[in-house]
Amino acid sequence: MKLIYVSHVHPPSDAKLEQIGGMQTVSIELLKRLQNCSQVSVFPLLLESPAKGIEFRVAKFMGWLSLNLPRIVAREKADLILFSSMVTGSLTILLRNKIQIPMVAINHGQDTVVPIFPYQQILPKIFDCLNGVISVSEATKKSSIQRGLKPENGFVLPNGIKIEARSYDKQNSREILEKSFDLNLKYRYLLLSVGRQVKRKGHAWFIEKVFSLLDRNCTFLAIGDGKEHATLQELKRRSSVGDRIILPGRVSPELLRHAYDASDVFVMPNIPVAGDMEGFGVVMLEANEARTPVVASDLEGIQDVVCNGKNGYRVRPYDDRQFAQIVRDILNSKLEDLSESAYQFAAENFAWQNLGNRYIRCLQEIVNRAN
Repeated sequence: MKLIYVSHVHPPSDAKLEQIGGMQTVSIELLKRLQNCSQVSVFPLLLESPAKGIEFRVAKFMGWLSLNLPRIVAREKADLILFSSMVTGSLTILLRNKIQIPMVAINHGQDTVVPIFPYQQILPKIFDCLNGVISVSEATKKSSIQRGLKPENGFVLPNGIKIEARSYDKQNSREILEKSFDLNLKYRYLLLSVGRQVKRKGHAWFIEKVFSLLDRNCTFLAIGDGKEHATLQELKRRSSVGDRIILPGRVSPELLRHAYDASDVFVMPNIPVAGDMEGFGVVMLEANEARTPVVASDLEGIQDVVCNGKNGYRVRPYDDRQFAQIVRDILNSKLEDLSESAYQFAAENFAWQNLGNRYIRCLQEIVNRAN
């Protein structure tokens, strides 16, 4: 099978690791797995752009694709086009009458629910022009069907995590965090959150409603930045437990890895927000890879990642007492067993080595169906 892979979220080859986001990491790993598969020949069309000025570059890239993709399909004798997101997938409205081979887009969640009225008006037409939409979670697929995707054209394949042999020294990582953030973690538990600090992530709710319910031997480290970072800093300043809340912003990849390794529980306290959603949540798998179990809100794409008792637990959104109780239960009696179970669960169900083959089978099914 010959496929053309189109992505507007590939980082420049010289990009620093801390500048590479979740969707970029997924695009890199997926392309790598497709290229390593003997049954597939891949012709990549990539926009490699830094974040600054990316809107202009994406518009220019989309214009170039609309003019040149039909010619490239004919020249390469391709069997299928795979768009890395609904952004580039939206080109199918312009290209459907010019390209006869199947076209498939990956749907990450936000690129379906984003509350932009003109986009929502044309989204059903985009779905009609695609031969398949691969959603990263069941929740993402459901949101697509609600917006016009035919159920038979919807597929679900999760994001993955790189599983490979590496050194793991929890005590050494804790000592590095102590020096980096001027902490004392001796006889203390470390709770970690990683990601963009926006409303749906629920950091403000966690600080206001949950963290004060936990024992005083808990420290909360929230790595990342975003629109709510200043709000979280103000909540920390006003909180009676603010001395145990650490908000360092973005950190280096090396320090982030030590944070995952040093932590006892990873928290993902998301809340429902209209026009936004958690399509998947790959940071939870990154925590599991570091043998850190997860406590997360039971909603949206999180439901596809966290399996109760295997790699963590899901909690009803806004249930502060249950959230705190489950964290306490893990720390007091389940931490050792759940830590190892979390790693095994992530390795068995989300390793990129296995997901690459699942993508190939899905794409081949779409090609066969079109023929």
